[in-house]
Amino acid sequence: MIRLTLACTASDRTRPLLDGRVTVPGCDITFLPGEPEDIFRRALRDRAFEVSELSMGSHIVTTARGDSPYVGLPVFLSRAFRHSAIYVRTDRGIRTAADLAGRTIGLPEYQQTAALWVRGILREHYGVDTRGIAWRTGGERVAITLPPGFDVRPLGRDLEAALEAGEIDALIAPRPPACLGVAPGGAPSGVAPGGAALVARLYSDYRAEEMAWHRASGFFPIMHCLAVRKDVAERHPWLPLELHRAACRAKALSLAELQMVNVLRVSLPWIAAAHEEQAAAMGGDPWPYGFARNRAEVAAMIRFALADGLAAEAIEPEALFHPSTLAEPG
Repeated sequence: MIRLTLACTASDRTRPLLDGRVTVPGCDITFLPGEPEDIFRRALRDRAFEVSELSMGSHIVTTARGDSPYVGLPVFLSRAFRHSAIYVRTDRGIRTAADLAGRTIGLPEYQQTAALWVRGILREHYGVDTRGIAWRTGGERVAITLPPGFDVRPLGRDLEAALEAGEIDALIAPRPPACLGVAPGGAPSGVAPGGAALVARLYSDYRAEEMAWHRASGFFPIMHCLAVRKDVAERHPWLPLELHRAACRAKALSLAELQMVNVLRVSLPWIAAAHEEQAAAMGGDPWPYGFARNRAEVAAMIRFALADGLAAEAIEPEALFHPSTLAEPG
């Protein structure tokens, strides 16, 4: 038995591992549940965990430049459509994606995976010149060096406050800003008589926009993968494959729970119907793991990173993952 730490966000996909229903043969694992921002910072700066959930954006950046401390597994613990993550000032005439051209837009981090996806979608699906946008960040978890021609720099103040004050035109963020839907004077826009909201989502019906984009692209945006620290994988070359298989068993349990209707395991009354609908729309598996199924999507992410200046040269999608896992199903 080898002793490991595994840091990840608690979700229906990871809880069967966290509560012991699924085990990893040969491993005594101490699980460290947490929030992604803290986990990624500690993993990338301090190499704090033997096994870690990892930002795919940061993983692509560090792998492309040859200094990644981790090797990934095609176990995608976090995925999310991100049309809902674009927040705009309502007084700037921004009505469509095309109206974002030439604007000043805030990002928690330029390398953040959500931002990587939004820039790629704006560029390739909506035809927006993302190099003509002034990107203002809150900082970076690991240092990045961009080639000339990219207007990217720290804002030097809180991004949500800057959006509320009108110092930036829009914000791309995985969490809604506190000023979303708030009218001048601080009252909710639905309460203040005649007061229009200061900030709104670019797409009010973001689900419809995301579904249309999914039909066009076939992608369900990958955010995070599971990863093993390279020194650990080298000492125990059997470990990545065992972790991959255990994660797949855990995901299968989580999907099965969505379909249990004798006693609902999720606090949504029609969750089983939603699972059936979404599985049908997404090729039978609403949350695909495995390299082969996701290779084209990972290749698109690498293409986005190149266009964003985050990667100096192209890498093959296979370079991001441990070789023993490439042929495994999800």
